[in-house]
Amino acid sequence: MLVIASGCLVAMLGFGTRSMFGFFMEPMTGANGWSRETFSLAMAIQNLLWGLAVPIAGAIADKYGPMRVLMLGSVFYALGIIGMAGSQSVFSLYLFGGLLTGLGVAFTAFTAFSIAMAAIARVVSPERRSLALGLGTAAGSVGQVVFSPLALHWIYTYGWHDALYIHACVVLLIFPLAFVLPSDTQAKGEIHSDQSLKDALSEAKDHYGFVLLTIGFFVCGFQLGFITIHLPPYVSDLGLDAEVAAIALALIGGFNIIGSLGSGLIGQRWSKKKSLSFIYLFRGLLILGLMLLPKTETVLFVFAASMGLLWLSTVPLTSGIIAQVFGLRYMATLFGIVFLSHQLGSFLGIWLGGLLFDATGSYDVVWWLGAALGLAAAIVHWPIDEKPLSRLAIKKANAT
Repeated sequence: MLVIASGCLVAMLGFGTRSMFGFFMEPMTGANGWSRETFSLAMAIQNLLWGLAVPIAGAIADKYGPMRVLMLGSVFYALGIIGMAGSQSVFSLYLFGGLLTGLGVAFTAFTAFSIAMAAIARVVSPERRSLALGLGTAAGSVGQVVFSPLALHWIYTYGWHDALYIHACVVLLIFPLAFVLPSDTQAKGEIHSDQSLKDALSEAKDHYGFVLLTIGFFVCGFQLGFITIHLPPYVSDLGLDAEVAAIALALIGGFNIIGSLGSGLIGQRWSKKKSLSFIYLFRGLLILGLMLLPKTETVLFVFAASMGLLWLSTVPLTSGIIAQVFGLRYMATLFGIVFLSHQLGSFLGIWLGGLLFDATGSYDVVWWLGAALGLAAAIVHWPIDEKPLSRLAIKKANAT
């Protein structure tokens, strides 16, 4: 229980602080004379580095355990935020807010979920694993509920510059929590595997379900990355108070607690791939509804609460399919690869949001694209084969 509690706290701190960056777009661009595309590209680079480094972090965690990875990541993450606070040039913003912070988020990895999912999965039985993964995912949303309004409060009270320093201090709390996590790389209830990493990667590459899962997770990243960074300025453009965006992001986080736990329960009882298809379908329909309805506070709050139910509910199911099909020996590495696709989607969603806003004065094109991609992802997940590989069944039979 101590490991799960510590993992959930790290997820809360990592994901919660990650959700704060969108609130810094308007004050930082205004103070430095940057365009929204400039800030958006920095955040897009951050997400790209996050995705590129996660497979590396996952491989290290699979070999040595997550503790060292998380400790190093928390330091990189904090230094990136501190450098971002002092950035006076576009290059400096890209270097610290983009590259270093993205590397830190990746190695902190509970915010990227790959190491978190593997660490939690290693200490629970296979029968309870899906629910535990949902619990770890939900913990990240508690952080979003807490830190979204806190970010706005810190900016209003201390200014955006000092708010970033507070942000960095919070991130460093991850460092001592990392000591609690297990260093053992063998999962509870998992049959010992002598499979090499090279063989595991080759096996995944040739499995069409893994390829489809990777393609589908791109859409998740596109939608979440765009909304996380651009919802605060979008709300401001509508002429609504900044508090509306803070409440909306907090609603997303709050209802995601329900959605993630529900997703974990569903994953224990029903098909994970079909559940993913329905989640992406409903996401696309929600965005479609937002575009067609009047942009009132009530509509935004209903949209945020509904989207929250679907927000990270994909994570327990996606990581659960990987564990179910391939086993847990290289789960962090394989989920890291799928997550790279997620972050490529985030890069595109965040960058396109800024680029198209500067070009058209509106976010509408990206919203419509997010709706269309949601429908496409619903189709992509349906044919995934989620049965365990034959080698897992053979080893289980031999073990009994």
